[in-house]
Amino acid sequence: MTSPLIDADALAHLQTWQGRTETLSDDITAAPVRAMSATLDRDDPLPAAGTIVPALWHWLYFLPHHRQSEIGEDGHARRGGFLPPVPLPRRMWAGDRLTWVPGNPLRVGDRIERTSTIESVTHKAGRSGELVFVVVRHEVRNERGLALTELHDIVYRAAATPGEQAPAPTPAPKDATFSRDIVPDDVLLFRYSALTFNGHRIHYDRRYVTQVEGYPGLIVHGPLIATLLIDLLRRHAPADAQLARFEFRAVRPTFDIAPFRVHGKPAEGSADGKTFSLWGEDADGWLTMQATAVLA
Repeated sequence: MTSPLIDADALAHLQTWQGRTETLSDDITAAPVRAMSATLDRDDPLPAAGTIVPALWHWLYFLPHHRQSEIGEDGHARRGGFLPPVPLPRRMWAGDRLTWVPGNPLRVGDRIERTSTIESVTHKAGRSGELVFVVVRHEVRNERGLALTELHDIVYRAAATPGEQAPAPTPAPKDATFSRDIVPDDVLLFRYSALTFNGHRIHYDRRYVTQVEGYPGLIVHGPLIATLLIDLLRRHAPADAQLARFEFRAVRPTFDIAPFRVHGKPAEGSADGKTFSLWGEDADGWLTMQATAVLA
């Protein structure tokens, strides 16, 4: 039996990162908003000072600007620094829980600040190998105060092994009220990587993602799918609707080798009609992402 990479001493060392914080500042400029609108194939008015930034588009700011010499083999910054140096090679955005402060949306022209804190570092070993989960809490403020709080779940996985079996997939629900087909071509993945300054090679380097990480194709960014889910809701909600809460969980990777779909419907038992179930479905009908959105 293979010895674990993360033993008690290694986990204790990684957990010394708990409580670490970093604070970054940025300006909400119009160009990224305009570019994201084009990437999502939206015909939005040109953004100007005071334009409300759509939900999740804050991911266009506070981008990582590591020097080229600081980049590791996978395209991310080398392990260590703010995030703990987890010695597992595959890193994925596993999920998120976001809450917006009523009456204080982010707007073009805002000067913003994000304080990030490592909330927890946990380890799990199961049939799919070793996993390390890191939860990061982000608080984003503008000149008017706290605007949103985000709990970001990151998962680190062991390298693929020959004959490794993926977890059993879950069929996607078939009772959507509204849906949209998405073609994850190289241009879409390139544009989103460029907009978020994301150098992770699993999204654009086919040789790396297939030969090193063992996947069948380029991986569609988890936050891109989440953004597409919210964009789908925007297309079917009132024009002035604002989000109060949103949470999503990545269930299964989505690859660029076939189109996929995003779906939504009013949540069961939502008496006020403000809660929606959203999900992603791959070309084989399997559930890829599960989400809940609550309008203010």
